[in-house]
Amino acid sequence: MKHAPPKTLLIACGALAEETLAVMKANGWDHMDVTCLPAKLHNRPALIPEAMRDKIRKNRNDFDQILALYGDCGTGGRLDAVLREEGVERIAGAHCYEFFMGAEAFAAAADAEPGTFYLTDYLARHFDRLIIEGLGIDRHPELLPLYFGNYKRLLYISQIENKGLQEKARSAATKLSLDYEYRLTGLNGLEKFLVAKAR
Repeated sequence: MKHAPPKTLLIACGALAEETLAVMKANGWDHMDVTCLPAKLHNRPALIPEAMRDKIRKNRNDFDQILALYGDCGTGGRLDAVLREEGVERIAGAHCYEFFMGAEAFAAAADAEPGTFYLTDYLARHFDRLIIEGLGIDRHPELLPLYFGNYKRLLYISQIENKGLQEKARSAATKLSLDYEYRLTGLNGLEKFLVAKAR
């Protein structure tokens, strides 16, 4: 007799919402729900661990398992400490760049050019709002070299091939005076983790 898959809640970073839904749809998973923490928490990573704990505790009784689609994202290990305490597993990787590219490929890219600024589809889509406006560069252009003076290239790691987003990413590199590189990663890293947990 075939067992029903566990009713699963995915707690994702808001920057991963579209990608998570795309993987769920492609696999026809109706036993998974997704809820997100605001992507803007990346600007205040100290708030991520307790926001995650709160989300877990509010939903624990309604699901067989809860998974976290989050990197450490600047929490200095505090997110992992909360997840251990709450008995929740997260996708491996320090950040979404690593689990989209794969650990080895990300390490090789970082070693090849340590001064790399990374974009995902989400960041390419919202670059001006999150980076230019979010860091105040639109109001104080003199901040640009302070933030990005040590960077050499912008590497756009793309989950879904989209010419419009590629142009946005290329424009972002121009605004930051960085060399531009593009790499299509797809959703394999995210999908591999979810497929393993869907059984």
